[in-house]
Amino acid sequence: MALTSGMNHLGLTVRNLDQTTAFFVDVLGWEMTARDDSYPRTTVTDGHVRLTLWQVQTANPDAFDRKTGLGLHHLALTVPDEARLTSLAETLSATDGIVIEFMPEPMGKGPRKHMMFAEPGGLRIELLWQGE
Repeated sequence: MALTSGMNHLGLTVRNLDQTTAFFVDVLGWEMTARDDSYPRTTVTDGHVRLTLWQVQTANPDAFDRKTGLGLHHLALTVPDEARLTSLAETLSATDGIVIEFMPEPMGKGPRKHMMFAEPGGLRIELLWQGE
């Protein structure tokens, strides 16, 4: 039996705090619930997942490399249906600074579908529809 009961939040260091916060709020429709400019950090949520975004503390941070760096490989977020996945994919492909790794495609034999992209600050994010 696990001695913990779920994730409280995920803390991510980001290249540009305002830019990444704006991505989650303006593009994905999340809510910013806290900001502390003395640290600096923000907290954003979709009502299910809570992220704490921390401003990197160097002018030349190491670029993320999912194959050679320890830590986060990607953040996977659930979308409620295939239509939402398709709509978000269209929005993301038209949004400046988004790097699409691949557009929605089946996972294995389906019906699940997913897509992968990087937000403007470089965080690698997967959107996943579980299928029917």
